[in-house]
Amino acid sequence: MRATSMTPARTVAALTLAGALTVSAAGPGHAATTPGARDERVLLTVTDPRITESSGLAVSLRHRGVLYTHNDSDDVPRFFAIGRDGRTRATFTLADASARDWEAMAAYRGDDGRAVLHLADIGDNLDGAWPSVSIYRVREPRVLRDATVPATEFRFRYADGARNAEALLVHPRTGRLYVASREWEGGLYAAPKKLSTDSVNVLRRVAHAPPFVTDGAFAPDGSRFVLQTYVSARIYRAPGQEVARISIPDQPQAESVAYTRNGRALLVGSEGRRSKIWRVPLSPDESGQTPTPTPAPRRTSQGPAGSLDDSGRFGALALVLAGVVAALVARRASRRDR
Repeated sequence: MRATSMTPARTVAALTLAGALTVSAAGPGHAATTPGARDERVLLTVTDPRITESSGLAVSLRHRGVLYTHNDSDDVPRFFAIGRDGRTRATFTLADASARDWEAMAAYRGDDGRAVLHLADIGDNLDGAWPSVSIYRVREPRVLRDATVPATEFRFRYADGARNAEALLVHPRTGRLYVASREWEGGLYAAPKKLSTDSVNVLRRVAHAPPFVTDGAFAPDGSRFVLQTYVSARIYRAPGQEVARISIPDQPQAESVAYTRNGRALLVGSEGRRSKIWRVPLSPDESGQTPTPTPAPRRTSQGPAGSLDDSGRFGALALVLAGVVAALVARRASRRDR
């Protein structure tokens, strides 16, 4: 969503409400955290001058270290593959598609094992002007090389009336699509289990969503999902079952979120030229994962030069033991001489 699509009053009100909700999360079961409480860091800076409104984010399932993103409105139907250095590795254009107001994307591995991407043309800055919205499905490219890719279009409408939305979530186990609306009384909407390309699919409300959700994503194992606003992220175990709320890095306009491959951190993006993508680590409770025990140090015969490894410690221990043994022997000898 473009920054100019909201009036200043609505923007201030939205941010004020979101901030109040974040502060109120300090109650039981919703401990609000501050940015300094976790080891956040900038993962990369987007360098491509064509990417001015990064509005969606997905982690590649084929190419390690590659992220996908796309622009908001006022662009052609395309998405970009970005490397860890922030540079664009490839640009992909969707055949026979339009880009009215792309707002989100998500990666998913189907039952056949193939990786697919979903790109959501679900924005509606006029708050209900469009009778239907579209989500495109494409195979994740095998090769990172500029290309035009075929796409399947699915059209949707909301059971309770048209609305603006910016978040698309795809369950990693079932492939079911969910959309979170961007409004004061937000909602989470589920798509039919089986989608039709011949008719308009109906999105039905299944849970409440925070005000002004800008993006969302499922954890890789499907045990958690996140809904992000401009100032915080809420993590859920299931629709309506909130687990935690966390602060996100201060950015010009936080518009995108995705989980890392291992599900132990969030990647948070923003609109604007040379925008940054942050890595925000999650606690075991937030990620739903049991922490991996730290293995005991392996005892080796030698280590790097100049390091105090196990062999150094054993050498020192041997000297101490030798001294103790020598002292005992001397003590026994002294007793015999008496």
